[in-house]
Amino acid sequence: MSRPASTVLSPDLPAASVVLELLKPITWFPPMWAFGCGVVSAGSALRGRWPMILAGVVLCGPLLCATSQAVNDWFDRHVDAINEPARPIPSGRMPGRWGLYLAVLWSLLSMACAAALGTWVFAASVAGLLLAWAYSAPPTRLKQNGWCGNLACAVCYEGLAWVTGAVVASGGAAPSAKILGIAALYSAGAHGIMTLNDFKSIEGDRRMGVGSLPVRLGPEHAGEVACVTMALPQFVVAALLMAWGQPYQAVAVGALLGAQLLLMRRLLFNPRERAPWYNGTGISLYVSGMLVSAFALRSLAS
Repeated sequence: MSRPASTVLSPDLPAASVVLELLKPITWFPPMWAFGCGVVSAGSALRGRWPMILAGVVLCGPLLCATSQAVNDWFDRHVDAINEPARPIPSGRMPGRWGLYLAVLWSLLSMACAAALGTWVFAASVAGLLLAWAYSAPPTRLKQNGWCGNLACAVCYEGLAWVTGAVVASGGAAPSAKILGIAALYSAGAHGIMTLNDFKSIEGDRRMGVGSLPVRLGPEHAGEVACVTMALPQFVVAALLMAWGQPYQAVAVGALLGAQLLLMRRLLFNPRERAPWYNGTGISLYVSGMLVSAFALRSLAS
């Protein structure tokens, strides 16, 4: 009996276009945006630091985030064969074990880049890489539990990227407690975003025993949990900004949250069908609030 194409060791090199598809550039935006918010929130003069900042953007997107995509696709190749068989690995366009090799190579490149950016950045990057591998790879495979797996993703995509941006912009100084708090709140909210992303793979997750929240709770309850998880941290952010003497930014975050709540009402009528629609509308408002909050933190630092 022949072995599946995804497990046969092949001497063939994958095409560059297939490698790029595996690394999923479209997914790089969230951590790069969070990194940019971290840069803004630091409140530091950026003159002379742009090379380091650009290196940090590359680290968060084309390196660390791309690594997580390669790791996930390799260890999810059997689930993807059901949900999305046209992806590079299950389709056989990524030959042999090249998906795994690229995941390891990109991990090493990420650590090399992070080491050049200082101790804090290296520590945050190693933490992100450990979470990325723990999310997808056995024996931990955090994605088997939607609560833990989504938290790992949210911390990597938002919190660690934000903190990294603040550290790079400040020349390696530890971020303030306010920066850490806001980054943590937006990480908590991103847990709901990750839940919405799981709606597209319900069938394969159920058949392969992956306990995403839509599988565990059902689409309706998972949609409710996602909305509460996204909304509550933003409410706390708005309240904190008001308490810290940033009323205009607090009102702006509140207004963006209000618009999201209106969109959430429509989402909850059919979360399984409308999750992609909300990702293209409500999430844009969410990340806009992140930038508003970053400017508020910058004002506090100046």
